[in-house]
Amino acid sequence: MGTFRIVGVIGAATVASALLQGAPVPTAHAERCPDAKVIFARGTTEMPGLGPTGDAFVNSLQSQVGPKSVEVSPVNYPATTDFRTAVDGINDARAQILATAASCPDTKMVLGGFSQGAAVMGFVTANVVPEGVTALNVPTPMPLDVADNVAAVALFGKPSARFMRAINDPQIVIGPKYVDKAVELCVDDDLVCDPDGRSFGIHSRYPEVGMADQGATQVAHKLQASWAADAAEADEPVTPAPAEAPAPALLSVLAPADVPPAHIPGATPGPTGPPPGPAPAPPSSPPFAP
Repeated sequence: MGTFRIVGVIGAATVASALLQGAPVPTAHAERCPDAKVIFARGTTEMPGLGPTGDAFVNSLQSQVGPKSVEVSPVNYPATTDFRTAVDGINDARAQILATAASCPDTKMVLGGFSQGAAVMGFVTANVVPEGVTALNVPTPMPLDVADNVAAVALFGKPSARFMRAINDPQIVIGPKYVDKAVELCVDDDLVCDPDGRSFGIHSRYPEVGMADQGATQVAHKLQASWAADAAEADEPVTPAPAEAPAPALLSVLAPADVPPAHIPGATPGPTGPPPGPAPAPPSSPPFAP
């Protein structure tokens, strides 16, 4: 117990988790941007890192996307029964997402979480501050275009509206830009996520019942579809804009009506005498002299 206290004090929680649970440790300065990046928030009272559900999910996902590179980064927050500290997780996840979008715009992000961590990620995607929450107490919603960098949102055991009311917290509403990207999984009768659930023991069994693998499969499909769409867009030929037709030349000087333009071959000048009309009468002869 003392060792863990020391680790927490020196702020090396993520590294300790990697040593204890075998979780991959993200490098601060990667040599190149990964094809995908998983940002995952663990559940309540789980050791720092990804947690058992997060570990199972990531291991399965990495095996399903083949040669694609997948970087993993846990959300750094207390994950205690003092649910007010979930805001720390929202802040940390938000900062990681924005930093990745800025430094690696081609990387496809996967946002994930289990239990309290699922609530954290759900709130991160929200486009408005939840009703009843003071805006000064929570982070500003992320810019809407950041959703373009997110391929999937995987939420395991996300607390139901019933559960959130029980702990006096607002309902979790996924932001509209992330709804089609979301994969939500809940074990039947789970007290936390099932609106009619009665069992708390089942809540910790997502890896055992195969839901971590199930979630990974759905996320892998979303990643593959996103990569395929990018490849198709890159291969699409660019159609050049049609050239504008030259404007017709204008005559700088208009020729007089009775003189054909000189540039028209075979033209002859028109008559220059008086205009046609009846011939004038001849003058009358003077009378003969007597």
